Amino acid sequence: MKWLFGKWMAAAAVVTLAGCGSTGGGMGGGSAPPVEIRTGTIEQITGTEVKSTHDQGLGAILGGVAGAGLGSLIGAGTGRDVAIAAGAIAGAIGGNVAQNRYFDKPQAAQQVIVRLTSGVLVAVTQPVNASLSRGMRVYVEGQGHEARVVPA
Repeated sequence: MKWLFGKWMAAAAVVTLAGCGSTGGGMGGGSAPPVEIRTGTIEQITGTEVKSTHDQGLGAILGGVAGAGLGSLIGAGTGRDVAIAAGAIAGAIGGNVAQNRYFDKPQAAQQVIVRLTSGVLVAVTQPVNASLSRGMRVYVEGQGHEARVVPA
């Protein structure tokens, strides 16, 4: 039973660590993709909220590991294996609840609409940048959810 449990824990660790790996930047040798910078003028700024950027599931993973560690201190033999499993499950549930309650709070943000020099309108939602104002010349750095508006 210990041999099977040890193999299962090793496999779980490998899968967890493999999920943390990067797929690279799409340019071949693992380098980051080139940053695209566009220029324009701010048309509108609207206050909003965004969901936290904390990694989903991190609380459950850390809680499960901590619970398994505490469970390993209880009993011996089969009882110890049961305590480890129960501790991991309880820790994962507790870690997920803690993350959702205390860390995943909405954060203040702003939606900035920029008219690029090409005439195209671009909307970027980002953390609040108090130095931005309507009519200001700006750079739009990056693309997708990584895009940011910064003063020119």
